Amino acid sequence: MKLRVWNRFASAAAVMGGVALLAAFAPAQDGSRARLPFAVGERADYQVKLGVVSVGSGFVEVVGTEMVGGAHTMHARMQVSGSLGIARVDDRYESWIDTQGLFSRRFIQNIHEVRYRRSRTYEFDPARRTYRRLDKDETGTIASDRPLDDLSFMYYARTLPLEVGDVYTLNRYFKESGNPVVLRVIRKETVEVPAGRFRTIVVQPVIQTNGLFGEGGRAEIYFSDDDRRIPVLIKSRVPVVGSLTMALRGYRAGS
Repeated sequence: MKLRVWNRFASAAAVMGGVALLAAFAPAQDGSRARLPFAVGERADYQVKLGVVSVGSGFVEVVGTEMVGGAHTMHARMQVSGSLGIARVDDRYESWIDTQGLFSRRFIQNIHEVRYRRSRTYEFDPARRTYRRLDKDETGTIASDRPLDDLSFMYYARTLPLEVGDVYTLNRYFKESGNPVVLRVIRKETVEVPAGRFRTIVVQPVIQTNGLFGEGGRAEIYFSDDDRRIPVLIKSRVPVVGSLTMALRGYRAGS
């Protein structure tokens, strides 16, 4: 199966106030700042199905803020857990998203899907276009000075207009082999999930690498058709079982 915070630590109340304003807005193409559809404290909880059977749970959340590489970041996390007989999925993705440019500065990927396992921790230096593996002695180059990873791409997608028929082709995945990342906005659809009934915009993300949103997974993300762009339904594929579905069962907005 293949497969994306805003705030600042400071002691002075005046600085904190200015940073809180920064936390609510993201850079727009014209240089102004547009309100983000997510914030620290946001959490979406999911029912996880393998095939047609409910087997576990998952969540996507913005945990908080941290300094990474001297920059202010939003720490986002995604967890998917479930099992059906010998077929078990236990995936965790974490991304530290730069609050100024909405790109990744650190990425953790821990995947356990049936017999497939992967564990990686990357720290990025966008200015030098390099990475360092924290779990082993390895360095290398990254494909962009505004890199995105599997999870931060989902958050980035939430800031896009997402009109049906749009195709976004982006060379911003941190590994060159994962590019280009293609986001196809394929339709609008009303869906029923445990959290209720939602009008959604369906996006197909394709990253040319192993992970939840990779080409082999044939994933679809159903974003709420409103200014929150909540991931209401996430569909992908896993070995043996065939399909994995995350259906929204609870949502808490950030602040």
